[in-house]
Amino acid sequence: MSSHWPVPLIAQRADPFILRHRQHYYFIASVPEYDRLELRRAATLADLAAAEAVVVWKKHASGEMSELIWAPELHLIDNVWVIYFAAAPSREIKDGLFQHRMFAIACHDDDPLTGAWHECGQVMTPIDSFALDATHFVHQDRNWYLWAQKDPAIPGNSNLYLAELETPWSLKSAPVMLSRPEFDWECVGFSVNEGPAVIRHGNRLFVSYSASATDENYCMGLLWIDVAADPMKAENWQKSPQPVFKTSWENRQFGPGHNSFTVTEQGEDVLVYHARDYTEIEGDPLYDPNRHTCIKTFTWDSDGMPVFGEPPAAVD
Repeated sequence: MSSHWPVPLIAQRADPFILRHRQHYYFIASVPEYDRLELRRAATLADLAAAEAVVVWKKHASGEMSELIWAPELHLIDNVWVIYFAAAPSREIKDGLFQHRMFAIACHDDDPLTGAWHECGQVMTPIDSFALDATHFVHQDRNWYLWAQKDPAIPGNSNLYLAELETPWSLKSAPVMLSRPEFDWECVGFSVNEGPAVIRHGNRLFVSYSASATDENYCMGLLWIDVAADPMKAENWQKSPQPVFKTSWENRQFGPGHNSFTVTEQGEDVLVYHARDYTEIEGDPLYDPNRHTCIKTFTWDSDGMPVFGEPPAAVD
């Protein structure tokens, strides 16, 4: 049964992203060392746990891509494999934030695990500031880039922005802000909107995202829009006033978030996320390696809204 995957599916892999392409699943995530990009491939979701991790890129010895390689995502954009990731020139925190920017690498070969990858540089946005967690999706026959970034004029760590793509690593349009931290549950520890993920169901396009500090307060929020509406008009988007997926103290699963979406081999919708199984974190939660990749199926209610439930307890 699809509901009986091990919890966690893959240990010590945060910010998990799973892409289904043809008959395979591809997996990429942050590694605890934050020093490389690695891909796995398997015929089933369950088999990703034991699949070989192939390193396709390593951080530079110095410079803008030399530290804290975070939250990679693998996308196939117009028949080109693209990995988006955040990187920083150092581990220094300035004005309360790390110094990450978004970068891309690309592979034009059929097989992203064995093909040649080349660097495409920084994905430039109008504001030169802390940026991370980019994703891609196709909507209304256009390629879109959705990410988190700090606006120095807005309090907090990061907001969510959307822009159309000119190429997989360059923007075509000026960005629009879709969401900023405004509710109490988005502002515990840090004021954060990050880790967006996109799924379509019925006549709506949904964007899930993560909020608050990366401890037990981390949780998921939700935006949505009619599929026929202009996504570049912020007023067309609606936002849930409550989190849609959060810590389960009963199940001892803490800070679930930074999700992505995929489907089972049978076509059921799957929520991919990370969580911890304890709250006693020493030091900065970012340097605690035990955010684990978990997956669960979810359903939709009679109004066409996702019902994520709660993170299931650990089980082998």
